[in-house]
Amino acid sequence: MLGITDLSTYLVGLALIILLPGPNSLYVVSVAARRGPRVAYRAAAGVLCGDTVLMTLSAGGVASLLQTSPVLFAVVKFAGAGYLTWLAVGMLRGAWALWRGREARRAEPGEASRAPKEAVERPYRRALVVSLLNPKAILFFISFFVQFVDPSYAHPVLSFLTLGAWAQLFSFTYLSVLIFSGTYLAATFRRRKRLTAGLSAGAGAAFLGFAAKLSLASAG
Repeated sequence: MLGITDLSTYLVGLALIILLPGPNSLYVVSVAARRGPRVAYRAAAGVLCGDTVLMTLSAGGVASLLQTSPVLFAVVKFAGAGYLTWLAVGMLRGAWALWRGREARRAEPGEASRAPKEAVERPYRRALVVSLLNPKAILFFISFFVQFVDPSYAHPVLSFLTLGAWAQLFSFTYLSVLIFSGTYLAATFRRRKRLTAGLSAGAGAAFLGFAAKLSLASAG
């Protein structure tokens, strides 16, 4: 079908890959816990748009360019690692402030107090940048998709588009589950500020780990 071989195996592998925790999914659930599902879907939209761009670039041959240009790969890699580190520092600072009780002296979050924070954080843009500044994702998409494309098929672009559509459907479903899980956890622990601070600190530490892993990545 549309030049795709062994679709069932592809779907199983895709599900396993999407379920692996990464900076994008962790950021989305963090936004859901802090701001609710409506704002979290902005972050999810950034993830989906970023992945769409990466899939398009992969099909267009950028993966080959990154593999043959160590300098370009290093530039994108360290830019991505630096951005993840910046996000991690922001999460850790927020967790520290919450732990010290500064947030307790502020008004309870309502529509008026949420608006300035949303304007500063811009969840869509942050999630989009995290997605785009990951050269390994481009290499992954091309190397994973190509295994399920029939080389004799006359229109391989259609094959890549179909595989990409399945990937986006799985991602949207998974992110939706995370969003509403994060909202539920936020409601459960709303009064336990120090526990929330601990979770935020854990997320920040995880982002530092993602940054370190990306900075050590190679194109091979």
